Amino acid sequence: MLQRPSGGAGHGTAATDRGLMSIGAVLNELRDEFPEVTISKIRFLESEGLVEPRRTPSGYRKFSPQDVERLARVLRMQRDHYLPLKVIREHLDAVERGEAVQLPVLGRPRDGEPAPAPSEAPTAARICRSELLAAAGIEDATLAEWESYGLITPLEDGAYDAEAATVAALVSELGRFGIEPRHLRVMKAAADREAGLVDQVVAPLKRHRNPQTRAHAEARTKELAALTVRLHAALVQTALGVRLP
Repeated sequence: MLQRPSGGAGHGTAATDRGLMSIGAVLNELRDEFPEVTISKIRFLESEGLVEPRRTPSGYRKFSPQDVERLARVLRMQRDHYLPLKVIREHLDAVERGEAVQLPVLGRPRDGEPAPAPSEAPTAARICRSELLAAAGIEDATLAEWESYGLITPLEDGAYDAEAATVAALVSELGRFGIEPRHLRVMKAAADREAGLVDQVVAPLKRHRNPQTRAHAEARTKELAALTVRLHAALVQTALGVRLP
């Protein structure tokens, strides 16, 4: 549980500043629960609009207790739900507006549950190589190694989609257990086969003359992708004889 810094009941700027934290203090606060977090990661989350710390006249970041708690929620949602930053940002912004919202649920809703409203949000943000390195807290040589194994692939213009940051975080996390990138080639091959199966199913919709039918192909692709992810997780759990939380 995060310990919020205590502040006095004084007046003026000095009293207000006593309740604020430097980025180094925030890092120490978060590392108990998130040992892999880095200052570069916090700066990246700020650049993506996940947190907006105050700035001193000299440009130093100052984080409020609410900023620290928001960062912790972002990191938990990444760690526990593997959600893209865009989805996390939209969810937290809705919560702060007082809206009753739930985390996105993968796959088809259960019987009796309302279907989620179609999203009108823009497509996921693209990030450059330096931003990806900062988000993952890795060196350029490490990213190059992951790319050589096909775990992360840049787009044609050299940028990366938002999911690359999620993949990088998971590869780093697996590395803590001694699982090296070369060991993950089998998982990449399995993912490519699953993606090929989904593409095969939706291909007729993509080629249809009706524009609405072609547009429906994207929604069907997302639904099938979510279902394959859930099935993959269930099969792994069954094979290992464990149940994930």
